[in-house]
Amino acid sequence: MTICKRVIARLDVKGSKLIKGKRYEGLRVIGDACEAAKKYAVHNVDEIFYSDAVASLYERNGLSEILRKSCQDVFIPITVGGAIRSVEDGRRLLAAGADKLAINTAALKNPQLINELASTFGKQCVVVSIQARKSSLSNEWDVMVQSGRDRSSKKLIDWIKEIQERGAGEIFLGSVNQDGTGKGADLELIKKVTPH
Repeated sequence: MTICKRVIARLDVKGSKLIKGKRYEGLRVIGDACEAAKKYAVHNVDEIFYSDAVASLYERNGLSEILRKSCQDVFIPITVGGAIRSVEDGRRLLAAGADKLAINTAALKNPQLINELASTFGKQCVVVSIQARKSSLSNEWDVMVQSGRDRSSKKLIDWIKEIQERGAGEIFLGSVNQDGTGKGADLELIKKVTPH
């Protein structure tokens, strides 16, 4: 079996600004989101993932304008995530230029949304983002919501199985423990979810 690798640049945004934090906290502005996407595209990344880092907290999605602006200069697939709570939210973002839709908090609150998006737009369009954090108490991985702030009731492996059964085409797995630390991929988390 050949494993295909893709380089995906995840750009956390707030409004039109590119932001970065550490373990999803201490967010600070580090530039312009559209300019960053253009630079990544020039350097041959395979895909851009715009993540509205505070959308779920404020129950709004402001990515449409960024998408329209980016699509004038960026000609690689763009995935968007943040406060997509309905098929209509998804339709609006796809019309603005998104290729794929990523959901996290909304999927955990309403798992049926995965089915609805997949049946409306196709599996290839639906990405479920998982923010996992290793618990210091149980040594297990917690599935987090609200940009890595709150623990959900889902067990990691059970949630991954359910996501696949509901029709998600991709899973975007992130480690809250490693996010923004500069330590690279969380190999322990990858091993946890990779079939043996």
